[in-house]
Amino acid sequence: MNKGTWRLKVKKDFAAAHQLRNYGGKCENIHGHNFGVEVEIEGNKLDSKIEILMDFKVLKNELSAVLETLDHKHLNEIEYFKHRNPSSENLARYVYEEMKKRVETDGIKLVYASVSENDSSVATYSEA
Repeated sequence: MNKGTWRLKVKKDFAAAHQLRNYGGKCENIHGHNFGVEVEIEGNKLDSKIEILMDFKVLKNELSAVLETLDHKHLNEIEYFKHRNPSSENLARYVYEEMKKRVETDGIKLVYASVSENDSSVATYSEA
């Protein structure tokens, strides 16, 4: 019996504009980013037929569906962000919450969701 854990990670990106309320600087003005997104799942049981945790294609498609709700949008106008700042931190939480609904099963857990504004600035959200 295997006691190990497998983790799968996928990355995608999207472009969007936002304004950070109460920031007190340039980022309070509307501006855009090409956001990078990364999600990771884990599980300890592989599919019995093809011995995979989840098809990467399925995981990427689920992430694409979530990012479609953000891509080329003014994030402040999305219902989720009407009363939350569309910061990278809150974007990571949004992606996490939406992905959790889509990928978690009895044997698969979402580990985290990360959102980056550039290569050197990353926000990660998890419920661990």
